[in-house]
Amino acid sequence: MSARSRTATSAEPKRGWLQSLGPGLITGAADDDPSGIATYSQAGAQFGFSITWTLLFTYPLMVAVQEISARIGRTTGRGIAANIRHHYSKAVLHGLIFLLVVANVINIGADLGAMADAVGLLLGGNTAIYVGIFGVICAGLEVFLPYSRYVKILKWLTFALFAYFGTALVVKVPWSEAARGLFIPTFSTNSEFWTLVVAIFGTTISPYLFFWQASQEVEEIKDKKKRKPLVVAPNQGPGALDRIKTDTYVGMAFSNIGSLAIMVTTAATLHVAGKTDIQTSSQAAEALKPIAGSFAFIVFALGVIGTGLLAIPVLAGSAAYAIGEALRWPTGLDRKPKRAKAFYSAIVVATISGIAITLSPLDPIKALVWSAVINGIVAVPVMAMMVLIGANKKIMGRFVIGGWLTAIGWVATSVMAIAAISMLVTTFVSS
Repeated sequence: MSARSRTATSAEPKRGWLQSLGPGLITGAADDDPSGIATYSQAGAQFGFSITWTLLFTYPLMVAVQEISARIGRTTGRGIAANIRHHYSKAVLHGLIFLLVVANVINIGADLGAMADAVGLLLGGNTAIYVGIFGVICAGLEVFLPYSRYVKILKWLTFALFAYFGTALVVKVPWSEAARGLFIPTFSTNSEFWTLVVAIFGTTISPYLFFWQASQEVEEIKDKKKRKPLVVAPNQGPGALDRIKTDTYVGMAFSNIGSLAIMVTTAATLHVAGKTDIQTSSQAAEALKPIAGSFAFIVFALGVIGTGLLAIPVLAGSAAYAIGEALRWPTGLDRKPKRAKAFYSAIVVATISGIAITLSPLDPIKALVWSAVINGIVAVPVMAMMVLIGANKKIMGRFVIGGWLTAIGWVATSVMAIAAISMLVTTFVSS
């Protein structure tokens, strides 16, 4: 056997759970972006602890969908868009990618605006300048830093979520009431309650996260020379799948605990004080100051900035991966900019477009609503295709998904279909 063959078939080494954390952890933390923070803040402020149970329900759905996406990337050595291009209609793929990019750009704009507003609350000054600075930082790091160094920065940025654990600990929380809300589901006939439930599902299960985690598994294959796609190196399967499970379970738990901390904080403060109309993360931070004190306000605002620095590159990067894979461009953060000009240009254009939206006269709240609707529409067919790809032996070889993973994958797809229809109905009725 040649040295190359031995490398291709050598088993992926078993790792401790901390060493296993990577794409799943970053993906989970990026899910709690400033736009998501606004949704969780509104939920806690408007309905208190009675809506926190939704996060227990979303956790297994998130885990299943993100594990499927990671397994597709690690097994085939291709991202989601590349696999759809190989096995489904290109016209359908291009339509889905177009909608994904539109939603991502709107999200980038909303997140940049929220970060700039947070800095404005802390330091004052011109928020338009802060928008430009954050946009340049996010795009510049993604384009010019080598992948191995850049991914370490993203891992460190996941600690921004601890800001929300901190605020939950410093405010006065009736923990018995919070536990009841989490473990005993409460339902309401209030249409606004169900609108927020739908928004929570749409925020926690977002298409850009599928594309990102699968593509990061592909990046990891390129970055670590001994790793090969599992269809080529099946001996690496047991170690790889164990790592993906650990990474995804922990990453999604980290995401949901962060979301829960935001809900608990706003339920214990804003809801109790009767401040129920929170539309942005910066509004939530500002409203906290007179109720929970300056420390909670500062920590919450810093969390908005930190999570934005993590989420914007993920949003821009997932758009670039999707476009590049659909159009057969050289893609990957491991490549030098000169060797993937179109891919890196897509990252820069997506970020600049987000800046333009933030500085335009467009209503950011309405733009975010439409972004959520578009995400809901895109998520359903992409999730269905992911489950079909994952269960296809011709594509996945011996590493097809099955059992509970397939079942929960279809449950998640059905739940998102219901959520998407509800979003459409709610949006058109209210407009």
